[in-house]
This record gives sequence, C-alpha cells and structure tokens, in this order.
Amino acid sequence: MPDSSTEVTAAGIARLAGVGRAAVSNWRRRHPDFPKPVGGTEASPSFALPEVEQWLRDQGKLAEVPLRERVWQQLSGHPDGAVTALVHAGCALLLVRDRPTAWLEMAAVSDARMAEVLPVALDHVLTNRFGEGRAVPTPTASALLPSVPLLRATAELAAEAGTRPAFDFLFGRQLDANPRQYTLTPPGLAELMADLAQPAGDAARRGGGSDSRTVLDPAAGTGSLLCAVGRPTALYAQEADPGLSALTALRLALHTQGSGADAPTLTARTGDTLRTDAFPGLTVDTVLCHPPFNERNWGHDDLAYDPRWEYGFPARTESELAWVQHALAHLREGGTAVVLMPPAAASRRSGRRIRADLLRRGALRAVIALPAGAAPPYGIPLHIWVLRKPGAGRPPAPELLVVDAAESEASGAPAGRDRLDWPAVRGAVLDAWTPFDAPGRREPVEERPGTSRAVPVIELLDDDVDLAPARHLPPPATGGDAAELARVRERLDDTLRLTARLTPPPAVPGEQARRPVTTVGELARAGALHLRTGSGAGSGTAPVLTEHDVLAGTGPSGTPSVPAGSPEEEPLLLEPGDVVVPVVGGGSVARVVDEATAGAVLGRNLQLLRPDPAALDPWFLAGFLRGTANNRQASSYASTATRLDARRIQVPRLPLDEQRRYGERFSVLAAFEDALREAGRLGGQLVQGMYDGLTDGSVAPE
Repeated sequence: MPDSSTEVTAAGIARLAGVGRAAVSNWRRRHPDFPKPVGGTEASPSFALPEVEQWLRDQGKLAEVPLRERVWQQLSGHPDGAVTALVHAGCALLLVRDRPTAWLEMAAVSDARMAEVLPVALDHVLTNRFGEGRAVPTPTASALLPSVPLLRATAELAAEAGTRPAFDFLFGRQLDANPRQYTLTPPGLAELMADLAQPAGDAARRGGGSDSRTVLDPAAGTGSLLCAVGRPTALYAQEADPGLSALTALRLALHTQGSGADAPTLTARTGDTLRTDAFPGLTVDTVLCHPPFNERNWGHDDLAYDPRWEYGFPARTESELAWVQHALAHLREGGTAVVLMPPAAASRRSGRRIRADLLRRGALRAVIALPAGAAPPYGIPLHIWVLRKPGAGRPPAPELLVVDAAESEASGAPAGRDRLDWPAVRGAVLDAWTPFDAPGRREPVEERPGTSRAVPVIELLDDDVDLAPARHLPPPATGGDAAELARVRERLDDTLRLTARLTPPPAVPGEQARRPVTTVGELARAGALHLRTGSGAGSGTAPVLTEHDVLAGTGPSGTPSVPAGSPEEEPLLLEPGDVVVPVVGGGSVARVVDEATAGAVLGRNLQLLRPDPAALDPWFLAGFLRGTANNRQASSYASTATRLDARRIQVPRLPLDEQRRYGERFSVLAAFEDALREAGRLGGQLVQGMYDGLTDGSVAPE
C-alpha cells in the first residue's frame, strides 16, 4: 500500500502541528490551498497525510514530522482499524526482537512478497512465545498486505528506540485516543499492588523486585498489573475482549525476555472469566486483579452452584465479591491476591455475609483506602483488598489491617487524576503493611491515628461487617491545639500585612490609542518564542508541574506518566522565565516559572511559551496572556470545556524597555495574588483548627 493512502483526521493534524482543533478549522476556512478531504464524512473528514505534511511545512507550521508521529498516523489510518494494525505491528516487533536476521531478510523483498512470507515466520515466533490456543492468531498474507508499509516503519522506530518502547508508545497512543473504550490501571497503582503481593518478608519489596513466582490476572485489561511484576516464572492472563487480549499478550511478551530457559512462561487467553474460566484447576502464587465494577450481568443466574463460591454465593449486585472468590480459588495455600475494589464493596449490606466469612476464615488480610484519582473512576477513593488463601492447620488471622491513604498526608495534592504523589502513597501503605505481614510477628503493630490500625476481627463481626478503613481508625491529630493555632495566626498576620503592602495603587487612566499588535503564533514563527505542549512524560525523580498546580499556584506535585525507556518525547523541563498556561478550562491563568519550579517536567494539558529574553519580557507576555478579552477571542468552546489556543493570543508590539515596565507591574500583581491565596489558605486552616480544637477539647471557649 503506498504511503499516500494513509489518511489523517483534523485531530491528527492538530497533533502534528501542536495546535488545537479549532486552529485546523480556521486553516481550512482561511487558506484556499489547504488539502481537500479524501475520505471520512462531512462532519469528520480525513485528509491525505503526505499532502497535509507538505502544506504544514510550506506554511512554516511543521519543520519535520517525527518518525513516531508518522508511524502513529499510518497505524491510526489503517483500513482495517487501529487495533488490527497494532496487533500486526506488535507481531512484527516480536519477530524483530526474537529473530532479527529473519526480519532483515524479509524486509529486503517487495511488499507483496513480504506479505507472503511473513505468516510462516510470525507463526513460529508466536507459537514459541505463547504456545497453542493463544490469544494472538497468526495473521494471513492477505490481512498483512495493507500493513507492510506500517511494519517497515514500525521496525525503523524499533531500531531508533527499541522494540518494547516502540510498542508501548503505539499502544499508549491507542489508549489515549480511545479513553472510554479501555479501563486503565495507572503505573503507580500497578506497582503498589505488585508490591503488596510480594512474599512476606521479601527483602526486595521496596526495590520493585520479588522472588520468582507464578502470577495470574483474570481481568488483564491492558496488562499493566502483570507488567509490574518482577522476575515471574509464569504469567497467566485472561481478557474478554479479543482485540485487547491480543494487544495485552503482545505487550507482555515484549516486556519479558524472548525464548530461552530463563524466560517466564506466558499464557494469554480470551474469554469471559467468570462464565468461562480459561484456567480451570490452575493454582498460582499470586493473583492481581482490577475487575470491572458494578456489573449486573456477571453470570449470577448461571453460576449458582459454582464451586468457587466457597465463602458464599454473591448477590447479583456484588460482582466484585465474585471476582474476589475467583481469585482465592486460583491461589495455592498461603498465596496472595491483591484486588482493586470500589469502596461500596466494603459496606454494602448485600455482601456482609461473604465479608464475615472472609474474616472468620482469615482470608481477608487488609483493606486499604486510596486517595481519589488513583484509577478510574477518578472521583472515587477506591480500595485495595489483600487476601491470602487459608491453609490446612493454620489458625485464622486474628486481625485485619485497615489503612486510609486517602486521608494521609502522603496523598499530596487535592484529589484528582495525575495529582497523586505515588511514591509517598506507596511508602505510607507499605510502612503499614510490611510490619503487619512480617513472618512470625508476635508484637502488636503500631497504630497510626488517622492512617492505619490492626483491627481485631471480633470487632468487625457485627450486623453490618463494615470494613471501610475510616470507620475503624482513631482520629488523626487535629493540629487544633492552642500552640499550633497561635503559630497559624501569626503566619496569617504576616501574610495579611504583606497583602496590604502589595495592594495595587489606584488605577491611573491610560491612553486609548490603538497599539500595533502581533500574535503568539507570529512570534513563534519569527523565533521570538518557542511554543510547546506538555505530556507529563519523563523518568527519574523530577516532579511534574500539573494543570492543578498552575491553577492553584502550588509547587510541582505530579509524577511522570510515561515509564523510562518509552520513545515518547523527551521530558520537557521547565526553565526560569518560561510562561505556562493551561490548555483546557483554565480561563485567565498564566504562570511565570521561577527558580523554585525550574527543572520540573511540564505536565499534560499545559502549554509552554519560552520567550527569547532579547525580544520578549516573560512577565509582559504572561500579563497579556491573562487579559479577559484576549482569552475570549483565543478560546474555542465544546459542550463541556473551554480550550485555549495560545497561538491566537494577541500581544502589543512594544520595545523591550516598555515591555519591562509592564512586566514589573504584572509581577507585583502576581505577588499580590499569591499573598491573597496564602491568606485564604491560612485563614481556612485557622478556622477549621478552631472548630476542631473547640469540639475535641484542646481549645477552651474563653
């Protein structure tokens, strides 16, 4: 298939050029030479990718399309759909990694001949890696023919970045492009669940490694949980969706070593796990599971006499308790299961008998409440249940560990996606779990008010069997004692005095003469500034400046969203003088990066404007970015959000000295705004502390 057959939508064009979709619509209206649609519909047309690239290049809006973008556009425009194309690309990457010489020989022939010889080579690699009955069928020659140009480009990307990072990039783009189609398990959560499943007393617990073991994920989804397991001997995965099952199998294969004695066994199957278990009779050391929540059609009417319901037959509304018992049924004695659960499963009356039996028999070992934003649905503080298969001759565990990471200081920034300090959350949870799970423990576990407690099982076996951690924890220290409140009041006094000093003087009327203006887009084309969009990608310890941080005026609080080694763009590190604005829903907000924020990674949904200090003053630029009228004319509106196209924002053409005069004034206004924000925070802390102190008796009413 010639490269000219690859089509791209308006959204794809916006991604190539680093602009919003509204800008693409404007280009189509304003430029008669903009490429004509070659497909799609009237409401959602598609365009020939080479024509679009050439037009963007001619207009100075695109220097060169990165290889990864070219490969993604070929994949997303595949005639058989992106999932089929991604499966073909994953098979080719597995061949490139495991049989590089064979790939080079096949890549030297014509496209038609390559499509003919590839199935035999792919079948050999897939059978060697997955065995028979695998989730990844061998593509036929006719199915592969349209994919050959994509496979060649994918191999080129693998040569540049590596086979695993190449697939991770393409798979990640597919997930980002279809957010409602997939339920994701974020990397930080997957690592925490894998840590909790490690054998008791494992010295490598905090290093991300573990003793070799067999691991099953019965609701594998995108494979994140199994990818987080260190040094397994065997991995088993089952997923109901055939396309996702194939993609997950390929992801796992590329995340583990190829053929050889040291390679873990990898078995992936397709099917409805609860109705049609692909691994009957299998027992493993560990089960990790992020099941679908709130399913009514999970098989209640068909599975009434299933032997898995050892702890009770789940109600129709308790699908999560069916998954819990499925996990226990696949554990060897003493094996550990870690299951992500909705918080309602800990307290719904319909599940109280099963919860009670799990406690009586010692199968449920811990219930951990996570901060909201840990995983979809992001507005709900989900729970992790840690379970252990009871063994013959072992007395039931007398205690249940409850941990409330949702209320701990480790949860960091306010609830929400991409705002969690995962290393801190992980540390808080493991600091409670590790001593509780210590082999041969005899001493009582330290109680941490508001965070963790080992609760005697007898206390939980009441009429409700409510396992919500917050209900069984002693209240945290309120900070409402008189001495602490006095310190808060002193800081508030200092902040209010600073606010008074920074209050702007009376406004002086200015001349209304019309000034010549330019736009941010024109300044970028002239080289006066560089415009970039953040992704939150990165590695190492550098924090991420998130959208929430910019809106709230706080320090960087996020963690990188892309694992190290991914071919996603290099982390975009902030420098002093950079100007950052939110892309979506931010309104009139702009932030000038200072020395304290410099070095952080630019997060998602943020645009960076890096002015040339010889041409533009950053505070001058930030001030005009915040103008209400400016934001109004540069924003596009959808049904649920406002999107800012920074290229359309207008800035007066002024000499640098005049810019600095404006910049100084804008800088003082920003300091005044920060002081007001801090005063509001301290005032709220003082008020709540007084309420808490008066109600708990640590403050007298006089």
